[in-house]
Amino acid sequence: MERGWRRALGEAISRNDHRNWLAGAVAGLGGAIAIGAMEWLSVEAHYPLAVIPFATSIVLVIGSPDVEPAQPRALIGGHLVTALVGFAVLKLTGPQAWAAAAAVGLSILAMYLTGTFHPPAGINPLLVVSGNLPATFLLAPVLAGAVLLTAFAVVWHRWVRRQNWPRRWL
Repeated sequence: MERGWRRALGEAISRNDHRNWLAGAVAGLGGAIAIGAMEWLSVEAHYPLAVIPFATSIVLVIGSPDVEPAQPRALIGGHLVTALVGFAVLKLTGPQAWAAAAAVGLSILAMYLTGTFHPPAGINPLLVVSGNLPATFLLAPVLAGAVLLTAFAVVWHRWVRRQNWPRRWL
């Protein structure tokens, strides 16, 4: 009896069954661990957590790991592309409200054109332009965070869910 329950649990977690409360709890635990690590890193990097754009990325990568926007190309590339668009717009216009909106729109276009569509990355140009952020934001937290989140997702999905993730790297 106990083996049947454990086997059913393992299967629900490995296939990320969205109707199974335990699979959801395990995914929630993964998200909480990732957010906790991100919060710790924000303190160490002296960036407020509100300026680190990965909470929704974590939800996507842990909760829907098989969709295209949750793959590493989109996860890392989307965050880099949108931050770069934000910096380009900031350089051209300064920290204007209309420019932040334009940067988000241009970022959507840029993600489509580069095959890096990752909806949570849409916050990057808004943060960059409206916050008048320094160029170092591109390296930390954006690049470092996206790479660390990808590494966390690989470990999480392969060790906890016992599934091969990602479906593809590029």
